[in-house]
Amino acid sequence: MTRTPVLAAILSGLLLLGAAACGDDSSSAGTTAAAEVTDAVSAGAVKVAPADGAALIESMGAELTVIDVRTPGEFAAGHLEGAVNMDVEGGQFSALIADLPTDGAYIVYCQSGRRSALAAQAMVDAGFTQVYDLGGIADWQAAGLPIVTG
Repeated sequence: MTRTPVLAAILSGLLLLGAAACGDDSSSAGTTAAAEVTDAVSAGAVKVAPADGAALIESMGAELTVIDVRTPGEFAAGHLEGAVNMDVEGGQFSALIADLPTDGAYIVYCQSGRRSALAAQAMVDAGFTQVYDLGGIADWQAAGLPIVTG
């Protein structure tokens, strides 16, 4: 898999941000890296491949909200660990995202990538500044990445 230049910049920025957090407070690298990540994402949702999405989830931890935009039944059959279910086609998606901070970081996925693209665009249109489109859970599983059920 190849990384897009924007994703490479985001991941590099996250690595710099993490390194800066471990360094002394006199460095401004962390502030600069965070600004670069925000600037890259604010132009719209960033499409990420499964391996890159897994790295993003790992590196951002609790700072990143994972949103499964499939139906509740699909969600129960298997989802990413820690994901919340917000069915993009269930009629309540706009109301559900209205309760979220627009400056938070979010990664969305569905079954094949169609609904995640719709959800990511809806979030960007609603003013969200850090939205990542992971595409489909089918690609996630094909890459050998884990899901949970229940």
